[in-house]
Order: sequence, then structure tokens, then C-alpha cells
Amino acid sequence: MAAKAAAESGLNALLLEKRQEIGEAIRCAEGISFRSELYELVRVQPDWISSEVHGVRMHSPNNDSVSIDVNSKGECGGYILERKCFDRGLALQAARAGARILVKTRATGLVRKDGMWRIAASCGGHPLQIEAPLVIGADGIESKTARWAGIDTRLKLEDIMVCAQFLVADEGIDQDCCEFFFGNRIAPGGYAWIFPKGRGLANVGIGIQGSQSGPGKALSLLERFMQDKMPRGRMLQMVTGGIPTSGPMSSTTSDGIMLVGDAAHQSDPLTGGGIINAMRAGILAGETAGKAVHSGDVSRASLKGYEDRCKIAIDKQLKRRYHAKNLFLKLADEDLNNLIGSLHGKDLTSMNTRSLMSVLFKQNPRMLWRLGVSNLIERL
Repeated sequence: MAAKAAAESGLNALLLEKRQEIGEAIRCAEGISFRSELYELVRVQPDWISSEVHGVRMHSPNNDSVSIDVNSKGECGGYILERKCFDRGLALQAARAGARILVKTRATGLVRKDGMWRIAASCGGHPLQIEAPLVIGADGIESKTARWAGIDTRLKLEDIMVCAQFLVADEGIDQDCCEFFFGNRIAPGGYAWIFPKGRGLANVGIGIQGSQSGPGKALSLLERFMQDKMPRGRMLQMVTGGIPTSGPMSSTTSDGIMLVGDAAHQSDPLTGGGIINAMRAGILAGETAGKAVHSGDVSRASLKGYEDRCKIAIDKQLKRRYHAKNLFLKLADEDLNNLIGSLHGKDLTSMNTRSLMSVLFKQNPRMLWRLGVSNLIERL
């Protein structure tokens, strides 16, 4: 999205992809919770969508469950993407806008000299030197761009979600809704999920708080979850990775540098989702790049517009969700049992985070006052 917006702004945009195929390997649960958000940002193609879901089912530690279904207007429906096709489709749109794309090209160094960035790269095993006045780092939680540019992106363990996911074949999968499983035995400081992909397939994963993780722990918990919940499931693919859940960074720019997506910690601290925020940030960064380069001023001060626009479009929500995450981390399994149980018989259609928290507060006032939720609801 950044390359597309930059090219549309009239810039000579170059996109470097370290892998030989755009869209591989997938480290994503592939879910979009509100279809309308995606359509606001891009022209969606049918092959980008793996399946359409019409509800959510939440499971408590004591195996109770409650469902949230789509309202009559379909506003709560979501998509499970086919990220291979989705990413390639976005890259195609960037190319058609004028961006040049190099695959199997890994940036290996970044040095600023005479107002230009000199990027050392390896393209198909051959050395490559690139000069550019401005660089956008979209290189994930392990961002080397940020480190080379001197931007501190270090995270506390409690602000990282450690994840493992299987692509699973099981004809018993409910293909109409996404399922979430909570509990400290299942996923300490996080949750497990089943996201249906159609054709008897689903992304089945688990995310746990980094401070409660350890070598191989997420993977072993996921294997146990599969044995308990999907004993007939057959694993076809496995991915692991980390997600920043810290809320917004204090700064995502430097002279001639902008960070987007997970590199800028723009994923949702509560759920770990990051697709829509990354797309929004990419557009804002590309548009800001166009103005800055055309004006001849790519200083950090000139890029402040990117951060200002992100504060409105992304950061406010990230701060609210970070407070909600910290509340979630305080909950014992018994609290989770009571909260989910209290939702039975309630009209949960079309609820957002604020309205759902309000219902929980009304149903569980003593518990949530103890946890300071009155202040949280005001923030939400």
C-alpha cells in the first residue's frame, strides 16, 4: 500500500521483497473482522477471499460458550483472506500504479550520506546499491530498517504476543464463524483461535503473552489444544512468529525514514490483528512521502504529518485497546467464566469493544470495579 500510494503521488517507487514470492510465507491468521473496513481501502478481488464468516463464538475456560451473530444488515460479517492472493494482488496494484518490484532482494545495510540513503542489498545473490531520499520500513516486528536508522523499537516481554498456527483439515470445522478460546491453561495471557477457510480447512492458532512464554511453549500448547478440541484434525502447514502488542510508538520517523505496520507497532494490542492498520499506515506513509520528496524536504520535521495522521486514524484506537489488553491480563479463569457466562441471553449483535465492555460492566459490577474498568470504559 505504501509503494502504491507513493507511485500514485508521482514518485519513483521501488519495493524490495526479501522472499522469492510475494505472499509467502504466511505468518497471519488472515482474519478481517469488518468487511466494510477493507472496502474503504482497496478494490477487493474475489480470489483474495478464502471464506466469509457471519459470527463469533467465545469459549470460557470451563467450556461455556456464547455467540455473536451478524445483524440483519450484515455489518458484523468478516472475511478470512487468502493472504497469498491478497498480498500479490496488492503488489499488482502497486506495480500498475508505477512502482517497481524486486523479489528475492534483501536489504543488508542502510547509511545516510549527503541527504540520501544508501541501501546495500542482495538481489538474487548479487550485490545491489540503491540511493533514495526516503525509505519506508515495512519489515515487521524484527525491523532492521528501524535499527539501522536509530529508531528504538525494543519491546517488553509483556508487550509481545508469541504465536503458533497450523493450517488444519477437519470436516467438523464450523465454517460459518470464528471461534476464540480463553483460559490460562489454554493460552496464558492470550487466546486460541479457529478461523475457517472453507473446504474443510481452518487456521488454528494460539497466542500467549511473551512474559509467560518460553522455548517452544506456544507450539506445545497448540499441540495440546489440537488434541483436546480437534483430535481428528490433520496439520498441513505450521508457522510461528511474534506480534507487537505495545500500543503506539512514541516516534515512527527519522530523517528520510518512516515505519509502517508491525515495524511501527501498529497491530491491535488486544487481538494482535494488524492487516487494516498496516494498510491505512501504508497509504498515509506513501502520500506523505510524495509531498516530502516533491518539496525537497524529507527531514523528520517534514514527515511529522505522517505521525499526526496516524494519531487520528490508528493511534487513538491502539491506546484504548492497550488499556483493554492490560485489563484482560488481570483476569483469572474464574473471572473469565463469569464474564462470558454473564453474556447469555443478551443481544450481542453488532457490538463493538465499548458496548461489549459496557454490558460486561453492568452484569459484573463488583468484579470490574475491582479491576478499574470504570476508567477503561471512559477511555474506550
